[in-house]
Amino acid sequence: MTRIARVLAVAGSDSGGGAGIQADLKTYAAFGVYGMTAVTATTAQNTRGVLRVGPVAPELVAAQMRAVMDDLGVDAIKIGMLPSAGIMRAVAAILAEIPGVPVVLDPVMRSSSGQALMDPEAEDVFREAVMPLATVLTPNILEAAQLTGFPVADRVDMRRAARALAHQGIPAVVVKGGHLPGAMAADLLWQDGQEHWFEAARIATPHTHGTGCTFASAIAACLAQGMDLVAAVPKAKAYVVGAMVSAPGFGAGAGPLWHQWEAPR
Repeated sequence: MTRIARVLAVAGSDSGGGAGIQADLKTYAAFGVYGMTAVTATTAQNTRGVLRVGPVAPELVAAQMRAVMDDLGVDAIKIGMLPSAGIMRAVAAILAEIPGVPVVLDPVMRSSSGQALMDPEAEDVFREAVMPLATVLTPNILEAAQLTGFPVADRVDMRRAARALAHQGIPAVVVKGGHLPGAMAADLLWQDGQEHWFEAARIATPHTHGTGCTFASAIAACLAQGMDLVAAVPKAKAYVVGAMVSAPGFGAGAGPLWHQWEAPR
């Protein structure tokens, strides 16, 4: 039997099933990898927004990570919502012990509806303790602007942001350009001083909830299977595009994707 890759998602739970841990596990299933979880927060949310957030105790987050890593093993880790400085420090301490495992860090700072998902005072801890341990960072342009301190409004700014973030010691950065206007949605992978652009036709749809989580998890699944980033990023992008096009149309707000779009309904 072919060995099945194992991916650990460290993220918040989405009661609506469109983002967070739920989106991560759906993505792993679609990519044929074994998904495991360490839940950092429970949320009450739907397509219209986040109603309530309940962070998990830092020691319980760490215990979840150790439990699966010590027994099941892990080939890649995807990190999403880290709602407090304590959780960030707990996660960083464990990541520091496994330097050979690829880490895809999705800086979940706000929900798609604008709800803050990271304490303001925790941002410094995120920069100093968590970001340096990432293999690849996947901010959208709003997150890239918040992390760099300057606006990201076009492709030139995307390149500048990617360079600035890479200079903070991150091996690779993917700046996602989906929020920019234009007929094409472009993402920039910056790695080893080289830039790689990946484009897809923009999709006019309100059903975009969980795209960032899904994209990062798809990259993690590819890395766990031995793929490099130059191959993993466009594969992940194509998967997200397919899931958006096939969205089931649920909810009155930003609806979820259909993660099983390649499987028969």
